[in-house]
Amino acid sequence: MLIINAQVPGFSGLQQILIENDKIVEIAPSIQSPAEASETSTLVIDAEGDWISLGGIDLQINGALGLAFPDLNSDNAHQLDKICDFLWHQGIDGFLPTIVTTSIENIQRSLQIIAEANHPEILGVHLEGPFLNPQKRGAHPEEFLLPCTIETIKQVLGDYASIVKVITLAPELDPSGATIEYLKSLGITVSLGHSQSTATQAQQAFDQGASMVTHAFNAMPSLHHREPGLLGAAITNPHVYCGLIADGQHVSPIMMEILLKASEYDRGIFLVSDALSPLGLPDGRYPWDTRQIEVTNGTARLFDGTLAGTTRSLFSGVQNLVNWNLCDLGTAIALSTTAPRTAIHLPTYLYQPARLLRWSQVGQEIQMQRLTTNIAS
Repeated sequence: MLIINAQVPGFSGLQQILIENDKIVEIAPSIQSPAEASETSTLVIDAEGDWISLGGIDLQINGALGLAFPDLNSDNAHQLDKICDFLWHQGIDGFLPTIVTTSIENIQRSLQIIAEANHPEILGVHLEGPFLNPQKRGAHPEEFLLPCTIETIKQVLGDYASIVKVITLAPELDPSGATIEYLKSLGITVSLGHSQSTATQAQQAFDQGASMVTHAFNAMPSLHHREPGLLGAAITNPHVYCGLIADGQHVSPIMMEILLKASEYDRGIFLVSDALSPLGLPDGRYPWDTRQIEVTNGTARLFDGTLAGTTRSLFSGVQNLVNWNLCDLGTAIALSTTAPRTAIHLPTYLYQPARLLRWSQVGQEIQMQRLTTNIAS
């Protein structure tokens, strides 16, 4: 297959994309003429200037279709099939099921179910807690928070360290940095979040190997001209990636613009959905651990008003960024496709499966469709 006249995030000008054996083997302004391609390729597609991208990657998604990942058990494990299929049809190629703060028993049960599942779309697990600062716990239940030590980390991971891809922790809970070094030795990406850390503490954690920030601006001190805090340290560090929830509720569009400009638009930021279990379901009241959440216009809150997450898709953030004139469509697409891959050290484009998306824009309305129909699994 040869795709011609395509805009590709990260490339300048119109490109051609050569696909052989379902793998992307070349992207260049000119590979070969369509006439020549027709002799060696089964199909030539003219993108007519539309954007062509890899599928989305969601590094922070808490559940979907009524199932919260911390509630996984042998009775509902089959729902992972439905969730993977649901996300695939939304354009998501891979995701990290996110397990928020809960009991060690619940965490290990969920990790076991995911470890035993056979879903290539599941790239690993994101543990958001339980090593969080109580003052910045947000909707995380305080009774399950744990001290950040190597021993407690070993207790939480149990026999399932190999499937954990990202752990969110508050670095000030372990000034020595021993836990960060230990997690890095296991190949786990350390993301800072739910934290009161100063810029100095955050920079020390980055020097020790932390390389991500969980939902920038949320559950951390605000940027301040005398104490820039965790986020200030992150956006001035070229080796750190920050997750961003672009729903307009978690972060003001003005602050998103500041973040994007500080990060030069094309590095350091990736979109996440932070979607909760009612993703794919209508607004209403839903169970959430032992509590309930109220979902209104896609925003989920506890009954006391605490912001808990969203029920909006990853790509709704792409539409929002364009609607708010915060960046062009190509940049917004990159923030949800290539940037999260880079953040967890996955390859992009060349020699990757050609599960491509085609994006078109008329005015501010964005349409997305898959160029391939085969499901990843």
